[in-house]
Amino acid sequence: MPPEPERSVTPQGTPGHSRSAVVRAIWLALGLLFVSLGFVGVFLPVLPTAPFLILAAACFARSSTRLEARLLSHPVYGPMLRDWRARGAIPRRAKWLSLAGTSFGFVLFLWGSHPGWPLIVAVGGLMLFGVGYVFSRPDA
Repeated sequence: MPPEPERSVTPQGTPGHSRSAVVRAIWLALGLLFVSLGFVGVFLPVLPTAPFLILAAACFARSSTRLEARLLSHPVYGPMLRDWRARGAIPRRAKWLSLAGTSFGFVLFLWGSHPGWPLIVAVGGLMLFGVGYVFSRPDA
């Protein structure tokens, strides 16, 4: 039986540690970007908030437990994020709002761009796939 490989611990100051600090900084930057996009989504009906906050929480889990805890304890978005983590659940109201927002976005797309049939089918199919996924998740 071959011996088990040694597990290396990289103390501060070694190249492995600085790489992990860079990786954490990247996760932190991504988390902040996703929170920003989620904030914009609060005001724009065609930009979803919840998926960006779910991504932000995942990024903060890898970079900042303090920011992750703040998101998970938020009075409005915290319960939804915790339900998603625990069971992959989406509140029924959020499902219907996603359908309404997607439908509104599709109407704006048709009205504003006058696309050809191939693009209509492609965009509609992508939107239906997204809505189908949302409705396939358990209710929170």
